[in-house]
Order: sequence, then C-alpha cells, then structure tokens
Amino acid sequence: MWVEILCGLIAYKLFRCFFSDSDDVLELESSDTTALFNVANRLEKLYGGKVYAGLRIPDADTGSRQNVDMVLVTKGEAVVISVKNFSGLVSITGDGSWVCEGHGKHKPEHHPDPVEEAKKQASVLESYLEQRGVALPEGYLSYKVVLPNPKFWTIHPSNFPSEVITHDQWVQLKPEPKSMLSGWIKGAFRGAKKEMQESIHEKLNFILSTAPMWDRLELKGNKYVLGEFLEFKGKQEDITALRGIKRSKVSQFIVQKTSMFGLAHSKLQVLYSARDYRSEGTSTSEWNEATVRSSTEVVFQPENSRKVRKFKLSSIISMSLSA
Repeated sequence: MWVEILCGLIAYKLFRCFFSDSDDVLELESSDTTALFNVANRLEKLYGGKVYAGLRIPDADTGSRQNVDMVLVTKGEAVVISVKNFSGLVSITGDGSWVCEGHGKHKPEHHPDPVEEAKKQASVLESYLEQRGVALPEGYLSYKVVLPNPKFWTIHPSNFPSEVITHDQWVQLKPEPKSMLSGWIKGAFRGAKKEMQESIHEKLNFILSTAPMWDRLELKGNKYVLGEFLEFKGKQEDITALRGIKRSKVSQFIVQKTSMFGLAHSKLQVLYSARDYRSEGTSTSEWNEATVRSSTEVVFQPENSRKVRKFKLSSIISMSLSA
C-alpha cells in the first residue's frame, strides 16, 4: 500500500513539474490582451484582409513609440482599432474622459478619452507610413474603438461618438464587406485606378508586417501575452540547444508536440529568417527543429507590467519575435 502511495506521489510531482500550468499562465492579471486577439481574429473572419496587432509605431514628435492595438487592412482601406476591455457601467464625463463603475470595482475607474487616443494613434501611423514612402489618399485611414466585454453597459449609448463600437453593436456585426462596421470608409478610391489600389495595398501590408511590434506569446487555453522576450531558463543542455533563438535570426517558434517517457520533452519548430527589412526584396527563411525539456521556461516581460514572468514550454503554443 505504501509503495502504491509513494509511486502515486512521484507520478503527481512529475505531472506537476512538466505539464501543470503552475507557472505564470495562471497569474495573468488581465484578459485585455486575449480580448485584443479575439477581436483581431473575428475581424479577419468578418471582413477578410489582414490584422496587424501589437504594433509599436515610432512617433517622430515625441521620440518614443506609440502603442497601436491593431490595424485592419483590406482592399481600399486601413482602420486603426483600439480595443478597450472595459466592464461595468461606463459613462462619459464633461471633459471627455470615461468612467467605469460597478462589477466589483471598489471605486470608479477613470480613463482618458479612448477616441482621442485612437485618433492620435492614427495620426502617428500615417506619419510613419509617409516616412516609409506611402502617402495614403484622403479618407483611406480611419479609426475605431471596440468595446468587446460582455459586462460592458451604459445608460446612454447615444452619448458615445460614432467611432465607438459598443458591445451590443460588436456582437451584431455581420460579414458584409461593403458595410465595414457602419461605413468606415467613404469612397476613398472611388474612380481610382485598380493598379493604384493594389500598389498601396501591397506596400501597406509590407510596411506593417515589418513595423516594430511587441513580442507575442500564444498560450494554451486561448490566452495571449504581448511584451518582450528576455531569455530561456532551464538545464544547460536545453539552453545550449536553444542558443540560436535570437530575434536577429528567428521570427517564430512553435511547440509542435510534447511527449513523456520518464521525462517530458517538447519538440519545437523554429523559423529562422533573414531579418533585413531595408528593402522589399524576398527574404529567406528556413524551418529547423529542437527538442528540449518541457519544463524549460521562457522569461518574458509583459507589456505595461514591471513584473518579469516565466512560462513553461508545456504551456506555450508559439512565440513570435519582433525584429
């Protein structure tokens, strides 16, 4: 009997060590980033095109980088989208700031005007695009604020600007490309040549795909974290096997599968890419494999957090690194 108990404890500890999400996956303080990617995924399904999320656009006026939640690019338009995962009773004050009350909040939460923030982000993005050689036609670039949290509610929805998509409006969106969220674009390309449309669309996708952005972790359970990858932690032989994963060489790795025979191991598919974005020429890329212990940790600094977090490979689906 004691032997069975001892074997059970050993098996439990092995499971906890290699497969349990006892790392910082369970300690994620906010679902804001997950909400952001849920919005991005739904927009791509509804309207096609491509969503670029977690951008950090250089702002020439301040010398810093402006965080942009996402940009939706479709044929003939681009939309800067700010995702606010607000919950509770939301109202707008006289100075334009937003106040969230209720739903377990000890005191009201005050937020700067999200519409003005989105407008500023669109302005910074447009300047950045001009610096990289793309001048957008008038009306091509617009901005919206999406409120996807089902716990969001308001007494006076008509008080919100037209740029705001409330939760009720968000869940009612239909896959009708011509409507594009109640008319995001107003004929910017009416009468324009098809070649011009395609040229701007192609250049815009290239610039946004190579623009600075946060590193990204995709975790099991449909969770996401944006921030900065710092290093790997684990056994020396595993760190040696992963030493080639650097942002100067690697754009992404995928945890392909996990196996357990005495010890748990994860097989990684690693995409090595030539990270030279100075021209629009084709870049070379190559997939390689690496097998390391599943208990190996990714050390990550989340966006807007001072706390460094560690995530086991057993809890990770993929990681993307910005150039």
